[in-house]
Amino acid sequence: MLAPKRRPDHLRNRRRPSLVRAALLGLALLIAGDASAWPSRDRHDPTPPPIDPGDSRSVLSVLPEPGPSLRKKRDALEELGVRLTGKYIGEIFANTSGGLRQGAAYDGRFRLSLDADFGKLANIPGLALHASGLQLHGRGIDALYVGALMPPSNIEASRATRLYELWLQQSLFDDRINIRAGQLGSDQEFMYPIWGAVFVNGAFGWPVVDASNLPGGGPAYPLSNVGARVTLNPNAHFSFLAAVLDGDPAGPQTPFDNADPQRRNPDGLRFRMRDPRYVIGEAQLKYGLNGLDGVLKLGGWRHFGQFADQRWGTDFLSLSDPNSNGVSLQRHGDQGYYAILDQQIGAGAGPGRGAGFFLRAGLTPNDRNLVSASADAGVSFVGVIDARPDDLFGVAVGYARISNGARGLDRDTAFFNNPLAPIRSSEELVEATYIARMASGWYLQPDLQYIRRPGGNAPDPRDPTGVATLHNSLVLGLRTLVRF
Repeated sequence: MLAPKRRPDHLRNRRRPSLVRAALLGLALLIAGDASAWPSRDRHDPTPPPIDPGDSRSVLSVLPEPGPSLRKKRDALEELGVRLTGKYIGEIFANTSGGLRQGAAYDGRFRLSLDADFGKLANIPGLALHASGLQLHGRGIDALYVGALMPPSNIEASRATRLYELWLQQSLFDDRINIRAGQLGSDQEFMYPIWGAVFVNGAFGWPVVDASNLPGGGPAYPLSNVGARVTLNPNAHFSFLAAVLDGDPAGPQTPFDNADPQRRNPDGLRFRMRDPRYVIGEAQLKYGLNGLDGVLKLGGWRHFGQFADQRWGTDFLSLSDPNSNGVSLQRHGDQGYYAILDQQIGAGAGPGRGAGFFLRAGLTPNDRNLVSASADAGVSFVGVIDARPDDLFGVAVGYARISNGARGLDRDTAFFNNPLAPIRSSEELVEATYIARMASGWYLQPDLQYIRRPGGNAPDPRDPTGVATLHNSLVLGLRTLVRF
């Protein structure tokens, strides 16, 4: 996570707000009901923050805001200490070859966010409130047509209207210490490659090595967990983040529950606090090389729940063995480690223009996880065309490795049941995307993705012999994004 800006001196001592201001805040809370804070960002926004928010050289500054009249109204509300923001993403994707089958699907997401600065509202410096809610509709392309481990869309989710985040944050000692507590989405701060924000595939946000293995996909969009996070910023170059959260945003599945975690917690209001804990920590080193900014992140996580062995049963026979009792051996706990490098590689002719790349890799144990390793990398360009200074372009690649345990189970299945049954191995992805600013606050994003071996060379469910695998998938998409 990037260190938030320090409050300017002239804002640290504000007069106590009037009853009118307090009433306006209450009204805003009632109207919004949900909603991203000044210290928070929507990680599915293709306009990521700068590596150093105070450095005008950074090429990843936020793209232009909506029109002047709307900005004026927003500024007036922000003077009172309240910020309301909304964003709609709508997209249509078509799987033109391979995958589960060919076809097209439309889905969309509206996000409404409320942020309150209690330094302005109640003369409590450093205290902020954030609430965000999601309205999700349509049908996603991956579940219907592709069947990939790395889903083509980072907004695909079950239809719902849900609370996403709700937390309080306190900054202390000029933001050298920052504490946040409430319902949190870890993907908003942890494991995130800044230069990967332009890409649409979900694997470039919350990594596939975590989404495929953690209960409910982990504390990441569209689910979130109750917990707390602390950030230490001893200086401008080093930050450390750590969080402790409930380990299952939807709760364990029972014979009477829906298998989809999102449908087990459809409104985001379960607020689970008694599941085994999930702990994550990340160290960040910010540096500059010849005037170009970079960030190195090293992190790891630990989940204290029970995880099913991918290959062996409690009777120590393969789960594919006809003599097995079919009950998976339980492993205590799970963990993962990751590293991220974000590096600016070129500065453009003006502020917020240039180029940069990211590298990211993650590992988890082989015996209790479907995916044991993932890696991705990409390069993005901002404003490199003089006639289109606000446009973005990027190319990225992704890789997900099927664990040794899951591969071993496939080999056992071939040995006991079908010698021609496929052995899963890995899934690879290439994405090319372009974001064009059409008008103030409105963007269009054509997107192309090629997914090799969807599902890691998964069997084709349409083949009754169990021999064929899903063919390589070519996905074309068009996304529209409106902000206000």
